[in-house]
Amino acid sequence: QVQLLESGGGLAQEGGSLELSCVASGSVYAMNDMVWYRQGPGQQRELVAAINPNGLRNYANSVRGRFTIFRDNARNTTYLQMRALKTEDTAVYYCHAQIAPRIGPILAYWGQGTQVTVSS
Repeated sequence: QVQLLESGGGLAQEGGSLELSCVASGSVYAMNDMVWYRQGPGQQRELVAAINPNGLRNYANSVRGRFTIFRDNARNTTYLQMRALKTEDTAVYYCHAQIAPRIGPILAYWGQGTQVTVSS
């Protein structure tokens, strides 16, 4: 059984930093794109950052230059380094990945979400 487990959320001051991590556990053979989404209060879920298996990154305009996405393929982990946080970054952050298990088809998985709250 494959699962995505996020950690690292919490409370930060405006202008501060946080780092989120997301690890895939279980019978993981390979991972395709790894993506961070977020959903603020009363808002739709939006893409924040994505990284493909070769390290090519893509960012939402609202976070470009402040957030950095990394991946460690050996550890089946992706990280989201968040700097210069703004109150509008407050949201539940979700990890998403397409994972090939050792046996079976490639499926898409979501993490449970981790709350990030930025105070002014």
